[in-house]
Amino acid sequence: MKNKKIAIITAPFYQHIIDGLYQGAEKYLTENDYQITRIDVPGALEIPLACQLLAQTEKYSAIIALGAVIRGETAHFDHVCEQSARGIMDVSLKFSLPIGNGIITVENEAQAIARSSDDGRNKGFEAAVAAVELLKLKSEI
Repeated sequence: MKNKKIAIITAPFYQHIIDGLYQGAEKYLTENDYQITRIDVPGALEIPLACQLLAQTEKYSAIIALGAVIRGETAHFDHVCEQSARGIMDVSLKFSLPIGNGIITVENEAQAIARSSDDGRNKGFEAAVAAVELLKLKSEI
């Protein structure tokens, strides 16, 4: 693989959770010699546009999206989860660009902390693995 540049987009609304997700993704990518660029956006709904803007530059071989959406008292949670995932998928398909979706959608903060900790269940790490595996598949096809 020639281009070993990967962008990580983070929505640090829950900074302590995003830091854990980022560390998981960073760990995997640095162990596999990828160059990382981090971009912060305000929230999960802004991630798809950031993915599209980065995809248009053609500078990155893959993107990783990291965020946390925690259920509240309104239907806002459902809209954010569905629309951010759909937007990421649309960009990935439009540009044939691997995007690891590490936006966790949980019922409470304890679940988010569990999924962003360094105990082998880190969803940032898993999103990085997914993006790299798709990148490998793309280069083989």
